[in-house]
Amino acid sequence: MDLAGVVVLDLSRVLAGPYATQLLADLGATVWKLEPPSGDDTRSWGPPFAVADPQGEPRSAYFLSVNRHKESLSIDLRHPAGAALARALALQADVVIDNFKVGDLQRFGLDAISLNAERPDLITCSITGFGETGPRAQQPGYDAAIQALSGVMAATGTPQGPPVKLAVAWIDVLTGLHAAVGILAALHARNAAGGRGVGPGRHLDLSLFDVALASMVNQAQATLLTRAPPQRLGSAHPQIVPYQAFEALDAPFVLACGNDSQFARVAELLGEPWATDARFASNAARVAHRGELVASLERHFAQDRRDVWVEKLVSVGVPATPVLSLDEALADPQAQARAMVQQFIDPVAGEMSAVASPFGAAARPIGPAPRLGQHTVQVLQQALGVSEAELARLVDLGVLKQAPSL
Repeated sequence: MDLAGVVVLDLSRVLAGPYATQLLADLGATVWKLEPPSGDDTRSWGPPFAVADPQGEPRSAYFLSVNRHKESLSIDLRHPAGAALARALALQADVVIDNFKVGDLQRFGLDAISLNAERPDLITCSITGFGETGPRAQQPGYDAAIQALSGVMAATGTPQGPPVKLAVAWIDVLTGLHAAVGILAALHARNAAGGRGVGPGRHLDLSLFDVALASMVNQAQATLLTRAPPQRLGSAHPQIVPYQAFEALDAPFVLACGNDSQFARVAELLGEPWATDARFASNAARVAHRGELVASLERHFAQDRRDVWVEKLVSVGVPATPVLSLDEALADPQAQARAMVQQFIDPVAGEMSAVASPFGAAARPIGPAPRLGQHTVQVLQQALGVSEAELARLVDLGVLKQAPSL
């Protein structure tokens, strides 16, 4: 866990920011998750929920998926005393990450300019829908809206069907990943220049829209080359054929031919002369004659069961996999061998399962997500030296919320 000793103040909520800070927490960073008295919005985004808290606090599957290993502080920023405490925490941290609307943090003194004036070595990261500049900078950004605006949705779905949203908020996830990478690079640069208090800070202005466009990779580059947007192809690939799902006699599977040699083996397996047919011998030719080839493959594959085809194709060195549901994927022997589902003890719900960090042994063992305000008193006492009397006063005023002991 190479980030031991790094302190992150997490002012973000929902998905992109919390995903980024969970990655950092998995790698050993201390993450102070600052939440309003109502909590992160996703605490109530359900069902499903974990077993109910004795105090009735909801913890949805959504919240649990991106908030493990964090320390929750419930502080009302709208109160001057709450804003002052948050600012003091920010000045104690190595990294501050937020997803407030552009300009919103200025009223609390928590914006990058204000914080860097006092802590030039502080690393700040702001995640917004469209970034801090440009005509859309003041617009809120949600994953579904960015999928629509970035070309992702228009390229997803079947040729005859409507545009389709991806099943998971991938742009939020990818933005969180980009944020974590940028933060790690900034920490590395600061350490190389002398470390905390000496090395330079950095402000990261991350936009869901920018990440979405960059993450269109080959599709975006092809559009720039041809000036033609990608068309909806269902599960098919725009530049590789055959590379898609096919319906076998009983269930679907994916055939993914990455080169001409693999395709030649498919042709031989099916008893077809395609490897020497000018229409199909090269990938470029197969793309040009996609419809004809795919129709022939569909007729072949409809004649036998999925497992038979997968076994035959894999036996000749061609990538082929069944289309699994998520519950099947989580139970797959490969997932078990890689310990991608782990059990842990949650102080409220008891034994629970969760998807493990893909960092494997480099990450912390799976642990619980915090109850709202679980660490408010502890962190404010240890990090800022706030007295018990002052903490009690602020709790009475509603500035702070502390989770009752179990």
